[in-house]
Amino acid sequence: MFSLLAPALLAAAASVAPGELEQALAEAPEGAVLAIQPGVHTGNFRIEKPVTLIGEEGAILDGDGQGHILWIDAPDVTIRNLHLRNSGLNLTDMDAAIYTTRSATGVQLAGNRIEARGFGIWLHGSHEALVEGNHISGDITLRHQDRGNGIHLFNTRQSLVKDNVVWETRDGIYIDFSHNNRLEGNHLHSQRYGVHYMNSNDNDVVGNRSWNNRAGFALMQSRRLNIAGNHSEGDEGYGFLINDMQDSTITDNTAIAITASTNPRTGTPIRGSEGKAMFIYNSQFNVFRRNHLERTDIGIHLTAGSENNEIHENALINNRSQVMYVATRKQEWSIDGRGNYWSDYMGWDLGGDGIGDVPHEPNDAVDRLFWTYPMARILMNSPAVQLLRWVQREFPVLRPPGVTDSAPLMRPPPQQDFST
Repeated sequence: MFSLLAPALLAAAASVAPGELEQALAEAPEGAVLAIQPGVHTGNFRIEKPVTLIGEEGAILDGDGQGHILWIDAPDVTIRNLHLRNSGLNLTDMDAAIYTTRSATGVQLAGNRIEARGFGIWLHGSHEALVEGNHISGDITLRHQDRGNGIHLFNTRQSLVKDNVVWETRDGIYIDFSHNNRLEGNHLHSQRYGVHYMNSNDNDVVGNRSWNNRAGFALMQSRRLNIAGNHSEGDEGYGFLINDMQDSTITDNTAIAITASTNPRTGTPIRGSEGKAMFIYNSQFNVFRRNHLERTDIGIHLTAGSENNEIHENALINNRSQVMYVATRKQEWSIDGRGNYWSDYMGWDLGGDGIGDVPHEPNDAVDRLFWTYPMARILMNSPAVQLLRWVQREFPVLRPPGVTDSAPLMRPPPQQDFST
């Protein structure tokens, strides 16, 4: 949309040379289009009326290390194709390359290159915003905890954050107290969390990709989220961390090769911090369906009162422990005669209907033994372990409460494609 409009807008734009931007903003009428010429435009600029800024190739806004580079305090402002660098780095003051207030309804930030020292983009109560196609990097000379987030939404409604690339910030996209928004198609890598949700309801998180983060998707204290078609690969600790989330759908996501958490100073693995493709903590009344969880220490770790969830048609493939369930109640992981696919399922399908004839119990006493004593895995296929599993089947009173899949799938279910 923006690339088609740009030539026409530039033809009607007022040209702004380095050193002239502050005066041009003060004198521009509402609805004006300002073409920012190549060169370095140094300062902190406040936009208080609806205008459009379009950067010509080589146009740079430099904040001189102080405060916000652009402070937007008006509706219907568009910022496009600018290179922003050298904002302040005071996180308490929320220093950002682009900061928008609650007056900035309908702001459009598209195709910008941001070198963030503090925050990259901070939307503060700005509703109906579009943040699309921006490339945002953090300052690697700072410790991760001293960097701002790439894109930060606070108290924001009905906004779209789409097709951005964010790396080396603190969190790629952070959302707090922001409802009815959509995150789509963003690429997030080499930071703490790719996506970090807190206290935000009725949001869509669709088709995003996370890699080499300390956790992929951290979704906390939120309701009615639609988490669909996202991909986490090579993240540390968690692919999807689901904490205190209710009434949400988590479908068609992928978590592959999630590694153990490491000490940020030494880079060595932290003892007892296995990689978890999906960690579900204190979360109820959610639907987990058609997720693909592969080649991780633990496929699904379910704990702390996570009950009354529907978990079916997922694929758990070659995880060291397919399921770690820490609770005292039994759980059934099948719905309407369809369970999940387990790469280690040893049953059969004599009827040829694609459903295993024998229930699968992925976290029996043997699995619990291996969680407690990892070195015992060398005995996994020994006669003693096989005997213990047989005793559990024949004498159910000896079987600890856990997960049962009464209708295991013989083949992985297809996932819906959210890439387009």
